[in-house]
Amino acid sequence: MNPTVLFISHGGGPLPLLGDPKHAEMNEMLPKIASKIPKPDVILMLSAHWEEDIPTFTAASDPPLIYDYYGFPKESYEIQYPAKGQPDFARKLKEQLQKEGIKTNLSFERGFDHGMFVPLKIMYPNADIPVVQLSLATSLDPEFHIAMGRAIRKLPYDSNNVLLIGSGFSFHNMKAFFAQPNDDIVQKNRDFDNWLQETMSSKDMSEEDRQTNLIHWNEAPSAEFCHPRNEHLLPLHVCYGAAGRASDEAFSLQILDKQASMFLWNAAQDNCVEQAN
Repeated sequence: MNPTVLFISHGGGPLPLLGDPKHAEMNEMLPKIASKIPKPDVILMLSAHWEEDIPTFTAASDPPLIYDYYGFPKESYEIQYPAKGQPDFARKLKEQLQKEGIKTNLSFERGFDHGMFVPLKIMYPNADIPVVQLSLATSLDPEFHIAMGRAIRKLPYDSNNVLLIGSGFSFHNMKAFFAQPNDDIVQKNRDFDNWLQETMSSKDMSEEDRQTNLIHWNEAPSAEFCHPRNEHLLPLHVCYGAAGRASDEAFSLQILDKQASMFLWNAAQDNCVEQAN
């Protein structure tokens, strides 16, 4: 049984937790998605806000929160989300990835960044689900991150109550977030997001073509405008590697006045997953 897999666009810093109206659709959407899936026993969270030379798992029992944002109100630095870690699961993940030829590390010091605690506080406010966080690789290589996801898929899960969340953003151009809205920005945002929705959702697309699209994401319409750097897109590559098929549900919403996407893959039997070459 493969895990449930979810890619989310996580918004801007702590703003979703501060009542920001430009995050209203996100604040409505995330609990709805959480209600669609079985409550997980453990969450594996891949955040765009952590990069290491070698992919690294959090392995502490009680990781602290990392307030990795600046210039926000005082209450932004008092947010609490006391989720536990799960060191045994982290060790199993490390062993599985290394079995697949992907070197990984464990960190007993690293805490949970806002790419983890902001969306999870909205989805699972009781903080009663243990979490292991996984870093991106600093190479930011799309094919490598798909391979990471594929290795995660091969872990022998003993239940279907594992949730893999890729926490990024389908649009991440900081200058555009703060620029005066104009037709050019709107069109470029829409063109890339429509391409992404088609790539991740089309049941008519072969897995070979879907993987090729993701590896060469920078050739998509307005790709490098929407992602001058691809760290907020790569959690999606890991999600796709772990799912290995078109998403079961695609969600479109407005965040910070930008068209954004989220994708859900329900837990599936291994033989239901078409392997990408």
